[in-house]
Order: sequence, then C-alpha cells, then structure tokens
Amino acid sequence: MTDAVADLVRDGDTVALEGFTHLIPVAAGQELIRQRKRDLTLVRMTPDIVYDQLIGAGCARKLIFSWGGNPGVGSLHRFRAAVQAGELEIEEHSHAGMANRYAAAASGLPFAVLRGYNGTSLPDHTDTIKPITCPFTGEQLTAVPALDLDVGIIHAQRADRQGNVQLWGQTGVQKETVLGARRSIVTVEEIVDELDDKPYSVVLPRWVVTRVCEVPGGAKPSYAQDYYDRDNDAYKAWDATSRDEAEFDKWLEAL
Repeated sequence: MTDAVADLVRDGDTVALEGFTHLIPVAAGQELIRQRKRDLTLVRMTPDIVYDQLIGAGCARKLIFSWGGNPGVGSLHRFRAAVQAGELEIEEHSHAGMANRYAAAASGLPFAVLRGYNGTSLPDHTDTIKPITCPFTGEQLTAVPALDLDVGIIHAQRADRQGNVQLWGQTGVQKETVLGARRSIVTVEEIVDELDDKPYSVVLPRWVVTRVCEVPGGAKPSYAQDYYDRDNDAYKAWDATSRDEAEFDKWLEAL
C-alpha cells in the first residue's frame, strides 16, 4: 500500500476514497497523511472520520461531497474548523447528484441528467449544477458533470492472485469509483487463490484495477462484512480527538 500510494497519488490530484457504511478505505487514507500528500481535491458521497483526518492533516484543498459527519456521533470538527477558517473549498451536492456524477464518470459520459435538484436551492450555491431542457419532451431538468477522478481508492473483502476484486454486503459507488478513475488502488482483507461465488457480490476484473494491496483490517474502525464488526467506541472517541486541536495534533504525531 505504501508503494501504491507513493506511485499513484500525486499532489494536486482529485482523489475519491469510497465506501458505504462498511469497507471504508481508512488505512489507505491514513497512508496519504503519512506521505504528506498536499492540495488534494477529495471526493466522497459521505465523508466521515478519515476525511476529517485528511483535512485536519492539511492534505485537502477542496472537498466535493453530499453529506459529512461522524456517523451516529456528530460533527467532523477538523472539517468544520477548516471551512470556518476559509482553508477548505467545498462543493456540495445531493446524494443523487453525486451518484449520478460517479455513474457518468464510469460510463465515459461528460455529464448526467436528473430531476432531483428541481425546486431546491443547491443550484444557486453550486456551480456544477446547471439547468438543461430535455430535447424530446421539453421538460426542465438539471445536469451535473462527470467526476474527473485522478485516483479512486476502495477497500474490498478479497482479490485473487490475478488481481480480480470481489466485494459484497452494502455497496455504494465503489465500482463506479474504480471505473471512473484514471488510476485505482484497491486494498483487500485477503488475497486468495480463487474467488468463490457470493450472491449479489461485485466483481471488478483485473484490467480495471491499477494496484491491489493486501491490508487486513484496512477498513477499521468501519466494518468489513464477514470479517469484523464496526468499532463504535472508536467513532465516539474520535469526537473528542477531533474537537480539540491539541489532541488532534497528538493523534497526528502518533500516526
């Protein structure tokens, strides 16, 4: 993982670290911090504590997102402090808007069209939401541009020795993250000789993945279905660490 991050993530890149409830690529995010990556545009549907860590460590110039928080606990205090200090640019979308941006990127399309922003105030605040008229019906819709991802990073349960990746359980936009990025890093719980059948699993073939890294526990303190549970205490403890800048600095020094 250390080599993959060093080789594939460059200062100034646009980087998405995606996971939905579980399989959040925390270890990879913390490796970005250790390598002192700078001026990143970070992308995530639901940035949680690893994004708080990245922002607090000074890795991010901008955040593109749809919701941010410490799930079940409260605010991301390093994120909040950076916004209030004018140190972080934000671009806010709805969940549907972000999902459509990922899907457009994965499909090689320049933009996506949806109804979801009609009647909301987000288009008044976000330049990447534009009105568009359906050429067939005349209906007024909104368009959002495809995400322009340099690097997509996800965590999965396993990969085989050829580099095919398999993940299951609650999946969000991990597939679209990899397909829509120029370069990709997938950390996995284990590398196996052969992938077993799993109902409703997502398989990413080896030719769409740049690097696979075996990182057991790479999603902690989130969970990895069939491997380990969510560490709720860690999320609660992060609130105090994040809230106090001196405590955060101690955490950062120890990372």
